[in-house]
Amino acid sequence: MKIKVINPNVTLSMTDKIGAAARMVAAAGTDIIAVSPRNGPVSIEGHYDEALSVVGILDEIRTGESEGIDAYVIACFGDPGLLAARELATGPVIGIAEAAMHTASLLATGFSVVTTLERSCIIAEHLTHTYGMAKFCRGVHGSNVAVLDLEEAEYDSYRIILDSCRHALTADRSGAIVIGCAGMTDLCARLQDELGVPVIDGVTVAVKWAEALVAIGLKTSKKGDLAPPIPKPFIGDLARFGH
Repeated sequence: MKIKVINPNVTLSMTDKIGAAARMVAAAGTDIIAVSPRNGPVSIEGHYDEALSVVGILDEIRTGESEGIDAYVIACFGDPGLLAARELATGPVIGIAEAAMHTASLLATGFSVVTTLERSCIIAEHLTHTYGMAKFCRGVHGSNVAVLDLEEAEYDSYRIILDSCRHALTADRSGAIVIGCAGMTDLCARLQDELGVPVIDGVTVAVKWAEALVAIGLKTSKKGDLAPPIPKPFIGDLARFGH
C-alpha cells in the first residue's frame, strides 16, 4: 500500500518531520511517501496562504495518480483543497483536521483545539461546522506560536503549547486536545504524557484512516460532485491541469 502524505507548505524540515511521524504508525507493508509541492508558501497561516497552496496539492495528487498511490493525506490543519483533491483522486484523501476531530469525538464528549496563531482559530472554527463537529468542539485556542517557530530548536514552542493546552482543558472543561498544526506532530506524545488526556495528532490518525479504507477496499465516490473534473483547457501556468 502506498500513501502519499502531502505537506502543503514548502518547508522541507517540516515535511521530513511529518513523514517520520507517519512512518512510526504505518503498518508493515505501507509505504509512506512524504512530499511538499514544487511551489507554495513556506508556511500556511491564513486564507491567502491556503488558497495559494491548493495548486501545489493538486499537482501532487495528479502526479500520484500516475504513480500508483492508494491514498493521500493532506497534512495541513486547514485541510486546503480537500474536496478538489477528492475529485482528482481514485483512492481516499484524508484531511488531518477532519480525521483528528472525528477521532477526538470517539474518545471524549468534548475536545479543544490548540493551534498556532490566533488568526488560524477562525479557520478551525469554520471546519468544526463543516464537519459537524461543533457540538463536540468546546473551544479553539491560538498559542501564538508561528508555524516556522516550530522548526527553531531554540524557541520554547513546547512549553507555550503545553500551557495553552492546560488552559484549554480547564476553560473548556474538555476531555481531549486536538493539535491544530501538522508541524506539532512531534510534540503530541509528550503532551499526552504530561496532560493525562488524549492528544490527537491529525497526521498519524489520518494515516491510519487511509490504511483502513484502502484495506477494506473503499475508494472515493465518483458520483455527483466528486466525479472527475470536467475536461477543459487551462491556459498559462495552469495549462498542465487541462485535458
